Amino acid sequence: MQSKRGRPRNVETQKSILNASYDLLLEHGFGAVTVEKIAERAKVSKATIYKWWPNKAAVVMDGFLSATIARLPVPDTGCVLDDILIHATNLVRFLISREGKIITELIGEGQLDSGLSEAYRTRYFHPRRLEARLLLERGMERGELKKNLDIELSVDLIYGPIFYRLLVTGYPLDDSYVQQLVMNAFEGIRSD
Repeated sequence: MQSKRGRPRNVETQKSILNASYDLLLEHGFGAVTVEKIAERAKVSKATIYKWWPNKAAVVMDGFLSATIARLPVPDTGCVLDDILIHATNLVRFLISREGKIITELIGEGQLDSGLSEAYRTRYFHPRRLEARLLLERGMERGELKKNLDIELSVDLIYGPIFYRLLVTGYPLDDSYVQQLVMNAFEGIRSD
């Protein structure tokens, strides 16, 4: 096993940087956040930040995730329908919260900043997609879902409309919508 080069991250310094980046994101939005402002708020040098993160997008995404990840636990009720309902409902509740609205901003900014789009895809969306995949795989293993289910397509079927409403139509996102969406999707993926 090779040792990592350089000094290990100081946990308190890292936490200070992540908190500073998250606070600035909430206060001013992604476009106004700079590594200089993060360093100033965290009382560290820019070099310290660049030693641990490759760019602004990475540190901002890590700050966002460290502050918000606990709000989206992965359920395990023993019933795939209940698990997906809980998971999708929690996601919608988060997306329409003050903190969750940052995702909309990050997606918009990501259209012009490839580093940011890569950061939110790999650090936020891919892990959420893997969670949904895990829930559906459990349902297949328990015989609750079709044996030949296309899991990737099913994730798109269930979660895609949420982001379509969030980013395109602006139609309301609420618990009732999630309930209807999931129940309709399960009509096609549930085992007979």
